[in-house]
Amino acid sequence: MKSTFFQLVRYAVVGLASNLFGYLLYLGLTALGVGPKLSMSLLYAIGVAQTFLFNKRWTFRHDGASRAAMLRYCAAYGLGYLINLAVLLVLVDQWKWPHQWVQGGMILALAVMLFLLQKFWVFRPTKLLTQA
Repeated sequence: MKSTFFQLVRYAVVGLASNLFGYLLYLGLTALGVGPKLSMSLLYAIGVAQTFLFNKRWTFRHDGASRAAMLRYCAAYGLGYLINLAVLLVLVDQWKWPHQWVQGGMILALAVMLFLLQKFWVFRPTKLLTQA
Protein backbone atom coordinates (compact mmCIF):
# COMPACT_ATOMS: atom_id res chain seq x y z
CA MET A 1 0.00 0.00 0.00
CA LYS A 2 2.85 2.37 0.89
CA SER A 3 4.49 1.58 -2.45
CA THR A 4 1.30 2.45 -4.33
CA PHE A 5 1.02 5.77 -2.49
CA PHE A 6 4.54 6.80 -3.47
CA GLN A 7 3.96 5.62 -7.04
CA LEU A 8 0.83 7.77 -7.15
CA VAL A 9 2.75 10.79 -5.85
CA ARG A 10 5.54 10.33 -8.41
CA TYR A 11 2.95 9.72 -11.16
CA ALA A 12 1.19 12.94 -10.15
CA VAL A 13 4.43 14.94 -10.32
CA VAL A 14 5.25 13.60 -13.80
CA GLY A 15 1.66 14.02 -14.93
CA LEU A 16 1.18 17.52 -13.55
CA ALA A 17 4.38 18.80 -15.12
CA SER A 18 3.68 17.12 -18.45
CA ASN A 19 0.00 18.04 -18.59
CA LEU A 20 0.49 21.63 -17.47
CA PHE A 21 3.07 22.13 -20.21
CA GLY A 22 0.89 20.26 -22.72
CA TYR A 23 -2.28 22.13 -21.79
CA LEU A 24 -0.55 25.49 -22.15
CA LEU A 25 0.71 24.40 -25.58
CA TYR A 26 -2.84 23.21 -26.41
CA LEU A 27 -4.26 26.62 -25.51
CA GLY A 28 -1.52 28.31 -27.52
CA LEU A 29 -2.06 26.16 -30.60
CA THR A 30 -5.83 26.61 -30.52
CA ALA A 31 -5.40 30.38 -30.02
CA LEU A 32 -3.27 30.37 -33.19
CA GLY A 33 -6.12 28.71 -35.08
CA VAL A 34 -5.12 25.04 -34.94
CA GLY A 35 -8.23 22.93 -34.36
CA PRO A 36 -8.86 21.34 -30.95
CA LYS A 37 -8.66 17.75 -32.22
CA LEU A 38 -5.44 18.31 -34.20
CA SER A 39 -3.87 20.15 -31.25
CA MET A 40 -4.84 17.37 -28.86
CA SER A 41 -3.50 14.73 -31.27
CA LEU A 42 -0.11 16.38 -31.69
CA LEU A 43 0.36 17.01 -28.00
CA TYR A 44 -0.85 13.55 -27.05
CA ALA A 45 1.90 11.93 -29.11
CA ILE A 46 4.54 14.21 -27.60
CA GLY A 47 3.23 13.54 -24.09
CA VAL A 48 3.32 9.77 -24.52
CA ALA A 49 6.92 9.83 -25.68
CA GLN A 50 8.17 12.13 -22.94
CA THR A 51 6.41 10.48 -20.01
CA PHE A 52 7.31 6.87 -20.86
CA LEU A 53 10.86 7.14 -19.54
CA PHE A 54 9.91 9.11 -16.44
CA ASN A 55 7.15 6.69 -15.51
CA LYS A 56 9.18 3.57 -16.30
CA ARG A 57 12.30 4.60 -14.43
CA TRP A 58 11.08 6.89 -11.67
CA THR A 59 7.37 6.40 -11.02
CA PHE A 60 7.12 2.61 -11.20
CA ARG A 61 10.86 1.73 -11.15
CA HIS A 62 10.20 -0.99 -13.67
CA ASP A 63 13.17 -3.22 -14.51
CA GLY A 64 11.45 -5.36 -17.12
CA ALA A 65 11.93 -5.29 -20.86
CA SER A 66 11.64 -1.75 -22.21
CA ARG A 67 10.27 -2.78 -25.59
CA ALA A 68 7.39 -4.83 -24.15
CA ALA A 69 6.59 -2.10 -21.64
CA MET A 70 6.65 0.53 -24.40
CA LEU A 71 4.22 -1.50 -26.50
CA ARG A 72 1.83 -1.83 -23.55
CA TYR A 73 2.32 1.87 -22.75
CA CYS A 74 1.43 2.86 -26.31
CA ALA A 75 -1.61 0.58 -26.23
CA ALA A 76 -2.80 2.16 -22.96
CA TYR A 77 -2.30 5.65 -24.30
CA GLY A 78 -3.88 4.66 -27.61
CA LEU A 79 -7.01 3.71 -25.70
CA GLY A 80 -6.83 7.00 -23.82
CA TYR A 81 -6.45 8.89 -27.09
CA LEU A 82 -9.52 7.23 -28.62
CA ILE A 83 -11.60 8.01 -25.54
CA ASN A 84 -10.35 11.63 -25.57
CA LEU A 85 -11.14 12.03 -29.26
CA ALA A 86 -14.62 10.52 -28.87
CA VAL A 87 -15.42 12.85 -25.98
CA LEU A 88 -14.26 15.89 -27.98
CA LEU A 89 -16.37 14.78 -30.95
CA VAL A 90 -19.49 14.43 -28.82
CA LEU A 91 -19.17 17.19 -26.23
CA VAL A 92 -17.49 19.84 -28.38
CA ASP A 93 -18.67 19.13 -31.93
CA GLN A 94 -22.20 17.94 -31.18
CA TRP A 95 -23.12 19.47 -27.84
CA LYS A 96 -21.07 22.66 -28.36
CA TRP A 97 -19.39 22.61 -24.94
CA PRO A 98 -16.26 24.80 -24.63
CA HIS A 99 -13.28 22.72 -25.75
CA GLN A 100 -11.03 24.25 -23.08
CA TRP A 101 -13.17 22.83 -20.28
CA VAL A 102 -13.75 19.49 -21.96
CA GLN A 103 -10.03 18.93 -22.58
CA GLY A 104 -9.16 20.04 -19.06
CA GLY A 105 -11.62 17.51 -17.65
CA MET A 106 -10.33 14.77 -19.92
CA ILE A 107 -6.79 15.29 -18.66
CA LEU A 108 -7.99 14.51 -15.13
CA ALA A 109 -10.22 11.57 -16.04
CA LEU A 110 -7.61 9.92 -18.25
CA ALA A 111 -4.92 10.40 -15.60
CA VAL A 112 -6.79 8.08 -13.24
CA MET A 113 -7.40 5.47 -15.94
CA LEU A 114 -3.81 5.58 -17.14
CA PHE A 115 -2.34 5.29 -13.63
CA LEU A 116 -4.30 2.10 -13.06
CA LEU A 117 -3.31 0.66 -16.44
CA GLN A 118 0.34 1.47 -15.83
CA LYS A 119 0.40 0.09 -12.30
CA PHE A 120 -1.37 -3.18 -13.04
CA TRP A 121 -0.50 -3.84 -16.68
CA VAL A 122 2.19 -1.71 -18.32
CA PHE A 123 4.76 -1.68 -15.50
CA ARG A 124 3.62 -4.60 -13.38
CA PRO A 125 6.46 -6.29 -11.50
CA THR A 126 8.69 -8.52 -13.62
CA LYS A 127 7.96 -11.60 -11.49
CA LEU A 128 4.29 -11.29 -12.40
CA LEU A 129 5.19 -11.12 -16.08
CA THR A 130 7.00 -14.45 -15.96
CA GLN A 131 4.09 -16.11 -14.14
CA ALA A 132 1.46 -14.84 -16.57
